[in-house]
Amino acid sequence: MRVRTDDEIYRIDQVWLGPPRATFPWRATYASYLVGFLIFLAVLFVQRRIGISFNILPTAWALVITVAITRLISRKVNYEKGVVHLFEHFWHEVTGPRARTKPLGGAVRTNHVRVRRAVPRGHRGGR
Repeated sequence: MRVRTDDEIYRIDQVWLGPPRATFPWRATYASYLVGFLIFLAVLFVQRRIGISFNILPTAWALVITVAITRLISRKVNYEKGVVHLFEHFWHEVTGPRARTKPLGGAVRTNHVRVRRAVPRGHRGGR
């Protein structure tokens, strides 16, 4: 006996395939377009901060980098985990508590060590 679940309901994406009679050759959700736009702006910002001029070639590379990063992010997003959840998870991973790598304790002090004048060689006290 086969039990049908309601998973098919959740697989429906809000997808924009393009204008009528001129659809795009790819499927992307509205969230993917928004994420891609934000990533494109970030890549352009980084390019300007590095010192790369605003020409056609760097902009084309920015578009290629944007598509690659957007596709990586879109693989992690589904109906159970949205884009916001992905960024929240990343933020919590970055800012979460970590195990201490510093040794416990303070600086080593020598206040309790008694220091005497050095005894000359060959001269042993009293012999």
